[in-house]
Amino acid sequence: MAIRLGGGAGRDDDLVEAHEINVTPFIDVMLVLLIVFMVAAPLATVDIGVDLPASAAQPQKRPDQPVFVTVKPDLSLAVGEDVTTRDALGETLATATKGNKDERIFLRADKVVSYGDLMEVMNLLRDAGYLKIALVGLDARSAPQ
Repeated sequence: MAIRLGGGAGRDDDLVEAHEINVTPFIDVMLVLLIVFMVAAPLATVDIGVDLPASAAQPQKRPDQPVFVTVKPDLSLAVGEDVTTRDALGETLATATKGNKDERIFLRADKVVSYGDLMEVMNLLRDAGYLKIALVGLDARSAPQ
């Protein structure tokens, strides 16, 4: 590419080569691509309904005296075999664990209990100071189909 400097006509001595790259088209293309990705990125995340499968993981060794918290189909709670209320859950657990807040609590719920209700019980356990919670489910290899 050559440009003519000065007002003279027809002389090749006035031609000087320009060594700069014109980056304006490059910037235009990059801005268009940026806009395309900004519009397309939120569309790439889609809410998908899932039916979670049973776990096929190897079962872990159970403690000698595990503490089970059970959520029954009517949403009542039981610690071991003792039925308790949501308000008294912390006190009942403190009795069952002898005040050891580091003990793992095994949480099990009936199949008809909604996810929201199960999360509410998990929040009650967390509020009571029990942070080690294990969810109990059927082994996929022995579960009825």
